[in-house]
Order: sequence, then structure tokens, then C-alpha cells
Amino acid sequence: MYQFSYAEVMQDAVADAKERERQVLDRSIALLSAARDKGKYGREAIEALFYTRRVWISFIEDLKSPENQLNVELRANLISIAIWILKECDRIRRRQSENYQGIIDVTTIIRDGLK
Repeated sequence: MYQFSYAEVMQDAVADAKERERQVLDRSIALLSAARDKGKYGREAIEALFYTRRVWISFIEDLKSPENQLNVELRANLISIAIWILKECDRIRRRQSENYQGIIDVTTIIRDGLK
């Protein structure tokens, strides 16, 4: 029978969580890209903005948690980025912006940093 140390199990759990986060961000990027390419505010935009808002609100909740093991400065920076993304989503929703690409670019940078 195999025995794994607690550290090995925890390392695998962190790797799995990062992979799930990458997948969630990939989906957000794909939805935002489809909305951007459509060129008008429609079903694609609504789906992309709803999904992206849910993702970043969840990230903020996780980052605010005392159990989050990232350093305080990094957590604060990521929360600031999340707030910017939420504001941009709201501006698009109110048809004051079409800055899908800005959200895509920032989300891509965050996703790529999860490696």
C-alpha cells in the first residue's frame, strides 16, 4: 500500500486547485472573446459578463479569506485587479464600453501566472 506524506497530498491539492482556476479563467476568456467578436451587445455578451463576474467575485471572496495562503500584498493586488474587471464588466453591461480585450488581456496574464 502506498503512503503519501501530508505535504505531498497538500501539494497535489494546490496543483489541482490551480488547474481548476486556469480552466475557469480559460472559459471566461473564451466567452469574452466570443462576445467581442460578435460585435454587439447580445446573448454572448450577457453570458460572458455574467460568468466573468461570478468568477471574479468568487476570487475576491477567496482572497479575503484568512485561510488564503498568499501573502497580503499579492492578495490586495489581485483584489484590486478583480475590482477593475468587475467595473469594466459593469461598464460594458451599461454599454459605456466595449473593453472586452482589456479584460481578456488581464485575465490571460493572471491565468498564465497560475503555472
